Amino acid sequence: MTNLLQAVFLPIVLSPLIYYIGRRSGKAAGWLSFAVMVYSTLMLLIVTLPGATYIEQYSWNPIGIFGLKADGLSIPFALTIYLLCTALTIYSIPYMSHRIEEQTEHLSSEAREQTFKSKLGLYYMLYLLYASGMLGTVLATNLIQFYIFFELMLIPSFILIAEFGYGDRGRISFMYFLWTHVGALILLAGILTIGLTTGQFNIEAIRESSMPEGIRVWVAAAVTIGLAVKLAAFGLHIWLPYAHAEAPTPISALLSPAMIGIGGYALIRILIFILPSSYHTIALAVAIWGLITMIYGGLMAFAQDDIKRLLAYSSVSQMGYIIFGIASAASMGVSGAVFHFVTHGTGKAILFMTAGTIILQAHGIRSISKMGGLGSKLPLTTTAAMIGFLAIMGVPPTNGFQSEWMIFSGSLATATKIGAPIYYAIAVTALASTALTAGYALWTVKRIFFGSLPEELKDVKEASPTVTIPLLFLATVTLILGILPSYVTDWIIPLVSSILPG
Repeated sequence: MTNLLQAVFLPIVLSPLIYYIGRRSGKAAGWLSFAVMVYSTLMLLIVTLPGATYIEQYSWNPIGIFGLKADGLSIPFALTIYLLCTALTIYSIPYMSHRIEEQTEHLSSEAREQTFKSKLGLYYMLYLLYASGMLGTVLATNLIQFYIFFELMLIPSFILIAEFGYGDRGRISFMYFLWTHVGALILLAGILTIGLTTGQFNIEAIRESSMPEGIRVWVAAAVTIGLAVKLAAFGLHIWLPYAHAEAPTPISALLSPAMIGIGGYALIRILIFILPSSYHTIALAVAIWGLITMIYGGLMAFAQDDIKRLLAYSSVSQMGYIIFGIASAASMGVSGAVFHFVTHGTGKAILFMTAGTIILQAHGIRSISKMGGLGSKLPLTTTAAMIGFLAIMGVPPTNGFQSEWMIFSGSLATATKIGAPIYYAIAVTALASTALTAGYALWTVKRIFFGSLPEELKDVKEASPTVTIPLLFLATVTLILGILPSYVTDWIIPLVSSILPG
């Protein structure tokens, strides 16, 4: 069977056709892209069985064995990525039509129509390449293959921001490319060192004992720093608020909930599975880094008036949770970090889509201080937004409660096992910092959806079903996974528990 091969490469193979159809028929490219994403997601679902591992292997001379692997670690990431991509394909149809109309309004009617179709075709071609790059990264069985897909995520997303973004999109897209590419090169240095010293790039076959002892920690540090750029950890996060705020909203809703969290997947796959002793050596430093990221992102979110920049800094904070969970060195904490990728995926996608809905329906307004009372005008959007905010706050019955409970349980378990005061201090401080998330989330909800409605927003109404249905779908998934977390934990916990203590 070639289910995973189809899931990864069908969007790549069909992307030129999507571009051609877009140039000819405009919005038809969006619906065809949706069909491609639905089919590819079904190919993923067919091979997902809790506790099982599914591998496809192919021979490719430049790197040896080329493979795709769905196991307890990759499946939660893969399904989250493609569920988000599928939902956002529909959401993109009205949003990107509006965005491209803004970009072409200065042209003559004939030129406007042709440019509109061409740009829409380009958008969906790049969108499918971007989706495939993310999925290929988390399913890769070879480090070189992993890096190729890692870069494939970067190039389409860079062009999407440069071509369809807001503000000074040329400068911001270059900043995004530069930061993330430098991080990728640092990661590449670590990957090449692993492969050249062990004589092996196949992830399953690499053994840390085959590496010279003196370089192991340095390799682990290079991998961690390279991936921390992707995760937007404190100090390496500079690019994120600009890129996520100025990207077109459907891409913001993939950059933040899906792409940056893939750095967490790679940290687990490389550090814990390939470099376990080095992982334990640097775990405390990484935990402190994660804690600082949680707090910094939360504090900066409080200071924002632009709704998309607020959500961007919120993503910095949420990546701190994932880093902190990975650094817990306990199976419960690491499993919670993986679950938190799913939580952040559904919750933050809802919130960026909410921001996009407001931009669409409220005449492009992004300033929170100019909003208020929108709950009465946008009841469906408000309901979805409330669920999204509750998820990132970690309030039951959302999936955020389950993932945060696991992260902090793992951290406290490690503190109890080691018994050193610093571990208790870190765990308690991290737990207390969740109040920051609750603070900026509730404050934002109050300012946007409650209070008096400004005069210029009196005519605002709910968006079309192509906008609200994807929102409500992700809100439903958020609640289902909060009530039935076994749909995620049955994949993660058995695998992680086999290599880490509880």
